[in-house]
Amino acid sequence: MNNNLATRIMTALAVGLILGGSIQIFASPEGFFQSYLVDGLFHAGGSIFVGMIKLLVVPLIFISIVNAVCSLEDIGQFGRFGFKTFGLYLVNTVIAISAAIGLAMIVQPGVGANLGLVDETLTLSRTNLPNLLDMVIGVVPTNPFQAFAEGNILQILFMAIITGVAVKKLENHETHSVSNAFALANSVMMKLITMVMSLAPYGVFFLTAKLGATLDGNSIISVLTYVATALAVMAVWVFVFYPLVIGATTSVSPKEFLRATREQMLFSISTASSNATIPVTFRTLTEKLGVSEKVAGFSVPLGATMNMSGAAIYMVVATIFVANAYGIDLNGTALFTLGFTAFLLAIATGGIPGGAVVTTGVLLHTLGLPIEALGIIVATDRILDAACTVTNVVGDTAVSTIVAKTEGQIGEGTETKVSGEVQYS
Repeated sequence: MNNNLATRIMTALAVGLILGGSIQIFASPEGFFQSYLVDGLFHAGGSIFVGMIKLLVVPLIFISIVNAVCSLEDIGQFGRFGFKTFGLYLVNTVIAISAAIGLAMIVQPGVGANLGLVDETLTLSRTNLPNLLDMVIGVVPTNPFQAFAEGNILQILFMAIITGVAVKKLENHETHSVSNAFALANSVMMKLITMVMSLAPYGVFFLTAKLGATLDGNSIISVLTYVATALAVMAVWVFVFYPLVIGATTSVSPKEFLRATREQMLFSISTASSNATIPVTFRTLTEKLGVSEKVAGFSVPLGATMNMSGAAIYMVVATIFVANAYGIDLNGTALFTLGFTAFLLAIATGGIPGGAVVTTGVLLHTLGLPIEALGIIVATDRILDAACTVTNVVGDTAVSTIVAKTEGQIGEGTETKVSGEVQYS
């Protein structure tokens, strides 16, 4: 009997958390369950599954973007795709930062908190703001093999785009042959995604079981308002803002959009990685929302790199929490600096080791706030990072759907696609 994949993933997520939590509560920290299940089976199974997903990311990005550029009837379409996608991602981040600042200033997370955290061993790997000029220069790789080996998505995007443009400029018979080769390679990648995704329930079970067995719930009691505020903004963004914008700008209703992204949300919660969710986002767009592969192939990798609305919300709320916890008043100028700096850091988050935690530290340093508070940010990161990833990847889907609608690259009958999800045995 076939089961809906999203239902199986949800079941695996719930069972994994319950089992992991039971092990943490009832089993000995040094006993059999912790040593052989949590640190053994769960760790290995989850790592292997995430590794299989990451294995697909780099070739998927390169092949899908080259194929997308090759499939354009007019190379001028690429300029429109790029401008619309890039612009919407930036606008999304700006609005997310504004909303996060507004709600955090109303709720005032951290007021009256006693952090009492001074970890002398906690250091930042970076203390300077990302330089936009250096970021632009760094897009062009000096060693293409190194770019692929390191998974530098911006550099891979650049190489894929110029490769696709070069193919389009070949003689007609040559273009036809090379384009067909990339189209075939793209079909192979789609089949690989389907094969790996059939294992998603098992991978999600291993990942969430380990999370439930190792998460220290006591570490967030004193900062509940911080966690709740950040989660509230992200929840509004995922379940209200994106669906309403999609409903107002496309033929997809908010209910259909949420149903289509359900599997994507569950997967991103378990992996907490925008890059690892790229294949699932691509599948959600093309198979469930009817977005053409040429739009999805371009917008999804770009979104995984620079559409970090979740990370922006994370950093803003965390910084306001720290300021309140230490009794530091953030005036209008400081809030503007906070918002602008968070915008730059959100774009750069994907390229910094440690992700939003480290960029939050940079933000604290920039505003002159106590770096010691980064300890509590790290302690709660495992909860918020998953929600942050969900916000990021659903935003990728929303922007891609809007761009596809404006370009006439979204199929009709989306409701049938959403309700008739692919079945797996």
